[in-house]
Amino acid sequence: MRKASKAGENMKRILITGSTGFVGSNLLRKLVADGSDEIHIFIRRTSNIWRIQDIMGKINIHFVDLKERKLVQEEISKIRPDWIFHCATYGAYPSQKDNVEIITTDFVGTVNLLDACTEQGFGAFINVGSSSEYGMKNKEMSELDFPDPINTYGVAKLASTYYCRMSSIRYQLPIVTLRIFSAYGYYEEPGRLIPYLITSMLTDRRIKLASPNAVRDYVFIEDIVDAFILAAESAGKLDLGTVLNVGSGTDSKVIDVFNILSQMTGYSQEPEITGTPRDSDAAQVWRADKNKIENILGWKAKNDLVTGLTKTVEWFRRNLSLYIGGE
Repeated sequence: MRKASKAGENMKRILITGSTGFVGSNLLRKLVADGSDEIHIFIRRTSNIWRIQDIMGKINIHFVDLKERKLVQEEISKIRPDWIFHCATYGAYPSQKDNVEIITTDFVGTVNLLDACTEQGFGAFINVGSSSEYGMKNKEMSELDFPDPINTYGVAKLASTYYCRMSSIRYQLPIVTLRIFSAYGYYEEPGRLIPYLITSMLTDRRIKLASPNAVRDYVFIEDIVDAFILAAESAGKLDLGTVLNVGSGTDSKVIDVFNILSQMTGYSQEPEITGTPRDSDAAQVWRADKNKIENILGWKAKNDLVTGLTKTVEWFRRNLSLYIGGE
């Protein structure tokens, strides 16, 4: 088993899973724009490619379901990727409730992918974790905290984090888990809070909020993509199995986001408070302790909430057709 990177200083072979999703597509678009590497993606034949349709001709596409272990092994042996960005996930949205699908996609899929990559060796494996692994805390969330997830998604992501850490230590491999807090920005899922608010405001529709006082640590997608690339570049120098929070270190209420966006868009209607809150909406604190990632990677969010939302609103104005009658 090879433990060191195969990558030289020149072109790398990069594999991205979950490239049709929100975070993965933004990462993919950034890497394509940089134009210096050979990029491969795993997608299912049923994947909705609306986020990446315009760049499909610039990447190498492999139709692979991560739950198909043998197929994953075969494709990895052909590609032999230097950097792997594992962004594929299921269960992050309230509509994704199938517990078996969450476990098989998030955990079994991770096991299949990482095992196949371990057989080949690699320069960096970046696993996408989640703040949901922590569960409810009464202070900012630290990588040293005892994880206590409150839903199946958090459990599956935590199991994946532990498997990545175990594999990194056991096989001396450069594997990093990035625990992403509340990502927002370009190409986010239409039903998520910020796209829902912006599209409703731009079309002057009445807005309904279930939990106006719920708090989250909102992190702009450009900053998250920077963290991915920095983690891959640094993976070989970090402690084995490193876990890092990717968050701004500040939590904001839903109603605060609503008010900021109302001012930006000129929206004048008051929200209707209705609907069923999620269990996590009861949290009084939901923010990252960002000291570790700042200290060992030198990463910090460059965009505060107002700056990130300004960029997001501008993008939505230009791309509203993707969300209104076009998604």
